[in-house]
Amino acid sequence: MSRTIAATAARTRVFAMMDADGDGVITAYDYLSRIDRTVLATERTEDDPLVVTARAEGRKAWAAMDANGDGKLTFDEYNAWVGADKFDNICRFALGSLFGLVDADGDGALDKAEFTALRTALNNPPGNAAAAFDALDTDGDGRVGRDAYLASIRAYIVGDGSPMGEVLY
Repeated sequence: MSRTIAATAARTRVFAMMDADGDGVITAYDYLSRIDRTVLATERTEDDPLVVTARAEGRKAWAAMDANGDGKLTFDEYNAWVGADKFDNICRFALGSLFGLVDADGDGALDKAEFTALRTALNNPPGNAAAAFDALDTDGDGRVGRDAYLASIRAYIVGDGSPMGEVLY
């Protein structure tokens, strides 16, 4: 499979995951409700600095994705927008802030329960999340680091392949 075809297939799956109501369009509500679900899963309060950061990064990412400001994102708009540069400069901060919310001890790594809570809050089935954790935990220490997590998502959406992405979506 070519890199372009792999990237489009990956983006199709990611888009469907972000389209919370399945209507074929991502709205601000669809996108930002991911933060609400993650906050709920962690039982953090709204004044927690990590929640404040996650909300700010989420709003920033949404504003960048919804470039024409119409409040919705079609797959074609998302596919044309997302890529390595956008991931490196926008998405990794939004996704990293959500990772930080579930990293209970703040050590930069998630155990399987934390990882599953995060990915479930992001609309992945719990079984897929557990399999994705296993795919990322290559050394078998029961932990997945932030950098490995973000690198795997980046690889997936640019079409480089990702063992985590293949089982997660």
